[in-house]
Amino acid sequence: MHANIDRRLFLGSASATAGLALLPGCAPTAATIPTTGLANASPTETLARIAEEMLAEYPESATSLGLDKGERVGLKSKLTDRSMLGRSTRALAANRRLAEARTVAASNAPASVKLDAQVTAAAHEIADEGYRFPFGDVVNLDPNLGYRNAPYVVAQNTGAFIEIPDFLDSKHVIETQPDAQAYVARVEDYATALDGETERLAHDRGLGVVAPSFLLDKTLKILRGGRAEAPTSTVLVTSLAKRAGEKGLPATSAQAVEALVHQRVMPALDRQIAEIEKHRAQSNDNAGVWDLPDGEEYYRWALKAATTTNLSPQEIHNLGREQLKLVQDRMDGILRKAGFTKGSVGARMTALGKDPAQLFPNTDAGRAQLLGYLNELVAGIRAKMPQAFATLVPGNLVIKRVPIAIEVGAPGGYAGPGTIDGTVPGAYYINLRDTARWPKFGLPTLTYHEGIPGHIWQGEYTFKLPLVRSLLAFNAYSEGWALYAEQVADELGMYGDNPLAVLGYLQANAFRCCRLVVDTGLHEMRWSRAQAIRWFAEANGSGEDEVQSEVDRYCAWPGQACGYKIGQIEIVRLREKAKDALGSRYDFRQFNDAVVLGGAVPLTLLESVIDAHIAARRASRRG
Repeated sequence: MHANIDRRLFLGSASATAGLALLPGCAPTAATIPTTGLANASPTETLARIAEEMLAEYPESATSLGLDKGERVGLKSKLTDRSMLGRSTRALAANRRLAEARTVAASNAPASVKLDAQVTAAAHEIADEGYRFPFGDVVNLDPNLGYRNAPYVVAQNTGAFIEIPDFLDSKHVIETQPDAQAYVARVEDYATALDGETERLAHDRGLGVVAPSFLLDKTLKILRGGRAEAPTSTVLVTSLAKRAGEKGLPATSAQAVEALVHQRVMPALDRQIAEIEKHRAQSNDNAGVWDLPDGEEYYRWALKAATTTNLSPQEIHNLGREQLKLVQDRMDGILRKAGFTKGSVGARMTALGKDPAQLFPNTDAGRAQLLGYLNELVAGIRAKMPQAFATLVPGNLVIKRVPIAIEVGAPGGYAGPGTIDGTVPGAYYINLRDTARWPKFGLPTLTYHEGIPGHIWQGEYTFKLPLVRSLLAFNAYSEGWALYAEQVADELGMYGDNPLAVLGYLQANAFRCCRLVVDTGLHEMRWSRAQAIRWFAEANGSGEDEVQSEVDRYCAWPGQACGYKIGQIEIVRLREKAKDALGSRYDFRQFNDAVVLGGAVPLTLLESVIDAHIAARRASRRG
């Protein structure tokens, strides 16, 4: 197999829906699922209602997008229900909405509405299938976390303790006293969310669904570290106190949060720690989900969810090895021209990565220098955007350090969207626990991936679409775009004639090829954690600390890491298709517009978006 992936392997039409496997004793009552007025709704009304239901299920998304005001202001006081009942309620709702979306997709609605319905149906089909496994976290309908699903309710990079404090600090806007009161309500809900997770952890432990011992050790370290903080020192208290004080609001809200942290949050953390300690006592060091009940079937679903293809684990594994060779052949040529001739490509890159000239000091001053460099890179690429897009967006972003409390389990870099109205910028996070993991030559491509023209840039185009489309994310599309964005930066000359910068770009690409090999190695071929770390470090020349965190991430989020390269391959394939079909009418900027203006879609629908672009360009020529 090569880059031109066999089209039959992409998702076909959705299969018929079977009954859901609900958690025992958690069947929602009929009253929890609204059914009135559905039959007479128009297609656009149906999709609009689906969007509102999704906002209600994941209230954090309303805040992230700046929609928690007006008629939706009640959502600002709420968090996602992480209990067993909450999971089962969402499962039934997803199953019902899947049928509704399919009906709209099969109707005589306008083409744009039918596409919206097809996208909505595809996302709900993935969720519906995932909910049939009676364990784990199915979150692909949550725009904040939809890039990953997880077999474990809580892990070193998954769970309320990882996600909610930073969300409240960075996303929950404090302007008025009602905003502060809503923050207090959410802190109380946070304690409830912790207990809801603990309930599900106990349930899953009873099924034999227990994370590997090394993940649990990391998770316990993070949780115990948070539990050891004095309530007054927690970000939950300090964030509200600081921001409320800046607005001249009473101190009573921060005092209420401090009391809640002491009386509700810390005891809930104690209960979660105690439950995870039970998991640790029952755990082993098997790294892959093959060790779980129905683990092999679960992994195939996880790959489907992450890649929106039907590629098998073996096909993905082989593709990763083939793509890695292609990328490293190019790297080898550049290294040889630069005088680096001895050892494998990985070994030579390891040596380059340890060059002191390429490293920022592992100090607060060094971290500040690194962040300053990233902002310079953003300014440079921003000026190039008119060369790559005919339709521009603001690219509203801020670069932030990953919160220290969670950096041990967090990815190296990631991005989160800003609000639709632009009042809160998108955030590009970088993990600065150890600056040695970030040689200077690797930072440009990371910045183009996470910021511009990657995640934050692409995400702003979704704000132009109907709300339901702004709420739906597909890992292979978004990560495939971000990897393609690195390629666009190369094509715009952002790496110039600097061979180290080009090598950084290529090493990042090779990194994504390695992910295909390692993810499938862990979960399908039963590699050990040590085997995966060793292979990855040697193959790509990455530092062992970085690789260890990556491997642990794949253990916690099976399949997610496979979306990057597979998505990029498909975007590039479709670009070549557009070039061949349009000839002199092909336009680089117009093609990029078509991909981002079409919004996040499963890969199976991306081709129809590009086919429509090709048809429109041909029609304009005839005109």
